[in-house]
Amino acid sequence: MGSPEHLHATLKKMSLSTCTTQLTPVYDPYEPDNEWDVETPLKNRRCDAEIPAEGKESSAVVSTSMESVSEHGVSSRVQWGSKYEFILSHIGFCIGLGNVWRFPYVCYKNGGGAFFIPYVICLLTTGIPIVFLEIALGQYFATGGISCWDISPVFRGVGYATTTVVFWLNIYYIVVLAWGGVYLVYCFAYIASDLPWTTCNNAWNTVNCLAPNYTAVASGNVTLDASNATVHTDPAVEFWEKQILNISGGIDHLGGVQWKLAVALLIVWIVCYFCVWKGVKSSGKVVYFTALFPYVMLIILIFRGVTLPGAMDGLKYYLTPNLSKLKEPGVWIDAGTQIFFSYAVALGSLTALGSYNSFTYNCYKHSLYLCACDTITSFFAGFAVFTVLGFMAHELGVSIDNVAESGPGLAFIVYPKAAAQMPGGVVWAILFFIMLLLLGLDSQFVAIEGFVTALVDVYPKVFRKGYRKEIFVASVCFLWYLIGLLTITEGGMYVFQLFDYYSASGLCLLWIAFWECVVVGWFYGADRFYDNIQLMIGYRISPWMKWGWQYAGPSFTAIIFLFSIIKYEPLVYNRLYQYPMWAQIIGYLLALSSMMCIPGYMLYKICQTPGLLKQRWRTATTACIPDRPEAKKAKKVTSFDLLYINGGKKEFM
Repeated sequence: MGSPEHLHATLKKMSLSTCTTQLTPVYDPYEPDNEWDVETPLKNRRCDAEIPAEGKESSAVVSTSMESVSEHGVSSRVQWGSKYEFILSHIGFCIGLGNVWRFPYVCYKNGGGAFFIPYVICLLTTGIPIVFLEIALGQYFATGGISCWDISPVFRGVGYATTTVVFWLNIYYIVVLAWGGVYLVYCFAYIASDLPWTTCNNAWNTVNCLAPNYTAVASGNVTLDASNATVHTDPAVEFWEKQILNISGGIDHLGGVQWKLAVALLIVWIVCYFCVWKGVKSSGKVVYFTALFPYVMLIILIFRGVTLPGAMDGLKYYLTPNLSKLKEPGVWIDAGTQIFFSYAVALGSLTALGSYNSFTYNCYKHSLYLCACDTITSFFAGFAVFTVLGFMAHELGVSIDNVAESGPGLAFIVYPKAAAQMPGGVVWAILFFIMLLLLGLDSQFVAIEGFVTALVDVYPKVFRKGYRKEIFVASVCFLWYLIGLLTITEGGMYVFQLFDYYSASGLCLLWIAFWECVVVGWFYGADRFYDNIQLMIGYRISPWMKWGWQYAGPSFTAIIFLFSIIKYEPLVYNRLYQYPMWAQIIGYLLALSSMMCIPGYMLYKICQTPGLLKQRWRTATTACIPDRPEAKKAKKVTSFDLLYINGGKKEFM
C-alpha cells in the first residue's frame, strides 16, 4: 500500500498549473453525517457566498495559474511566486512595532526574565496552535478570512469579526508611520546642526522649556528645578506635543488637521497602495526588502547600544527575574495578550496569507519556525531598547524606572532623546526611524491584503474582473485615509488612543480567538481538520495542536478574557487626562462592533435557515465550503489507494 509520503509526492507531481474547478459545493465523503448529505443536495445549502442565478453555475474559478481567466472574465486566484514570499510576508506582518515598543517594556514591568515563564506557556498552549490553525485553514480551502468559516456556516460571524477589527486597525496603525516619516524629515533637515528635540530656541518651545540640564525625568514628561520650584518641560516632549501633534486639551477639542501629518499620511497610503494593488504579485516582491532590512537596522542598534555607558545596567533591569511577580494574575494576563499582539492572530490576515500557498506547502513547520523567529526577535529587540534606556538613565543620573516607557512615548520621546545624546546622534536617529517605518510598513500592507482578500473571496464575480480589484483597493485606502484624518487633528492623539485601546484591543482578539478554537476544535472537528492537514503535508502531526484547539486555547483565552474584564480600567492619556463618558461609550461601541458579529450572525443564520430549531442548528453547523481542486484530487488518491476505514477512523496504511 502507499504511504503518506507517497501521497505527498504524488500531489506535487500533479500538473496543478492548469487545474481549474467551479466554485460549487461538492459531496464530501468524509462528512460526519452522510445521511443529511444524501437527503439535502449540497447545491441547496445556504452559504453566504455568491449563489449562481437561475441555476447557472458560478463563474468563479480557482486555479494555481496566475494569469488564467474563466470564460466569464473572472480572474483566477493567484499564488505566491515562491515560498520565500510567504515566509517574508508572515515575518513582516507579525514582527512589527509591538516587538520594539511593547514587548521589552511588558517584560521589564512583569518581572524581567521571569516573564518568559508565563509567556512561553501561553505561546505553546495557545499562540502556536492558533497561528497554525489560521494559516492551515486558509491554505486548505484557498480562501480568505470570511468565507473560510463556512466550515460551520453559523459561525461565519467569526470572519466578519476579524474583518471588522482589521478595518479599524488599518485606520490608525498607519498614523504611526506618518509620525515616523515627519521625524525622519526633521532628522535630514537638521543633519548639520542640533536635532530639534534637543534645544529650546525653536518657534514651538515655551518659556518653561529646559534643555538638557534637567535632573529628573519621569517618562520624558516633566522636570523640577529645585532652585525656584518652577515646573519645566523637556524639549523632546515639547517637540512631540507642540510641533508634531500640536495637541489640544482633550478629545472634545479636535481642532484642525495638521497639514504636515496629512501630507505624510497621504504619502504612506500611496506607498501602501502600490505595495498591494496587484495582490500578492506585488506585495510578495516588496517584502524582500521591508521584512529583512529592519533586521539589519536592529542588529546595528544592538551593537551600538551595548557599547554605551550604562548599557549593562539597562540589561539587568530588562532580564533580572523577579519570580514573586508570577503570583500576580496581571502578569499572566499581560503574557496572554502580548501573545495575541505579537503573533497578529484573530485578524484574518494569517488566513489570507496562507490561502495563497501551494497545497503541499508544509505550513506546520512554517508555523513553528515563524513563531520561534517572532519570539527571538522580540527578545533581542529588548537589547536595543534597554541598552539605550540604561545609557539615558546613566547620563541623567536617574533610575531606569524614570525613563522606561512603551508605545509612542518610547518611539517618539525617549529613544530620539537618547539618540541625541550619543556621538553622531543624528545618524542613530535616522537609522531608528527608518527601522520604525519599515517595521510598520509591511505590517500595514499585509493587514490591507487580509481585509481585501476576505471581501474579494466572498464576492469573486464582482471584484475579479478587469481592474475592479485595483479600484476597490484604491477606494478603501482612500476611505481609511479620510477617516484617519481624525487622528491627525489637534485632538487626534486622543482619537488614536481611543482606537488603539478599544477597536483592536486584547479583549476583541481574545474573544475572536476563543471562537476560532471552538469552531475548529468542536464543530468542524479537530480530527477532521487533522485529516485535511495530512492531505496537505503528507503526515499526521502530533496531537499537541488538537489539544490546543479543543482545550488549552479556549480555556486560556476565556480565563484571560474574564480577568481582563475584572481588571478593566477606563482609558487615560499620559497618566493624567481622563476621557469623558461619551468618548468611552464610543470606545465600547468600537469594541462591540467586532465582538457582536459572532452572536449577531449566529442569530441571523438560525433565523433564516428553514426547518425546526434542531434541523436549523444541524444545517447551520454543517460545512458547506468547497475544497480547493488539489484537495479533491488528494482525496481521490487517498480514497482508492492509501486509506482504509477501521472502526470509523481513517488511517494511513
